[in-house]
Amino acid sequence: MGPGRPFSEREHEMIIDCHCHAGKGDGLTGPWDTRAALDRYLVRARQVGIRKSVLFAAFHSDYAIANRQVARIVASRPEQFYGFAFVHAERDRHRMFDLVGRAVRGYGFLGIKVHRYDARINRSVCDAARFFHLPVLYDPMGEVSVADLLGGEYPDVNFIIPHLGSFADDWKAQQAFIDPLSRYPNLHTDTSGIRRFDLLEQALERAGPAKILFGSDGPWLHPGLELAKVMALKLEPEHRSLVLGGNLLRLIMGAGRPTSRSIPQAVTSPADITTTAFSDPWSKRSGADA
Repeated sequence: MGPGRPFSEREHEMIIDCHCHAGKGDGLTGPWDTRAALDRYLVRARQVGIRKSVLFAAFHSDYAIANRQVARIVASRPEQFYGFAFVHAERDRHRMFDLVGRAVRGYGFLGIKVHRYDARINRSVCDAARFFHLPVLYDPMGEVSVADLLGGEYPDVNFIIPHLGSFADDWKAQQAFIDPLSRYPNLHTDTSGIRRFDLLEQALERAGPAKILFGSDGPWLHPGLELAKVMALKLEPEHRSLVLGGNLLRLIMGAGRPTSRSIPQAVTSPADITTTAFSDPWSKRSGADA
């Protein structure tokens, strides 16, 4: 057992970090769109026994470029990394199937990442995920009401809603998300950035270990600290194995295999695509993201 690995019972487990950014962004707003360097992350991950990591880009104005960067990193260590395609739900709407298809067929990527910081998730993302049989990791930034829509409209697409729905530690949002998480078989969460441990325990109790995935939100959060939360749950060995890697492996099984459905005409013909942003007509801050 290597240095920094205090849990000998993990020797037989495949620990997979389902949430890690990599590569350079093209902005200078903050770490999230500037650079996601993996050097220190990989040292820390190795010290605590993390064997594989799901990588997706830092925020970028052109995710075709950003995904290509991640593809090179994944290709450099294919035994250690899985790739997810980052997409902008609105800006990439007209090229969603091309962008995701290139990531799947050209890079071997196994999922889609979307963030409300860019734009709210929409049908173009979900239709591409359904067609290519991919899980979607979507951060709603506390807007967890979307979970009922995703669970009901796309029951055959698996969604991972990270941070119990809010990286900003929004207790009300995280509490509210536990209900749809427990009701919809296709909804999951990851453990990254969840600071209210009682809510993580409640999610586990109500939704079960098959709905929770270990994630760190590296390289900006320490993977060892994030992993310690999972260990503190004191799960039975078989349940711990699900959270630490088994659930992710199940969700990416068969990823990239096109379904028998045809691509919806509405998202294949650019002439039929509207670029108008949807908003809540009853909101005083209609269309404005926090």
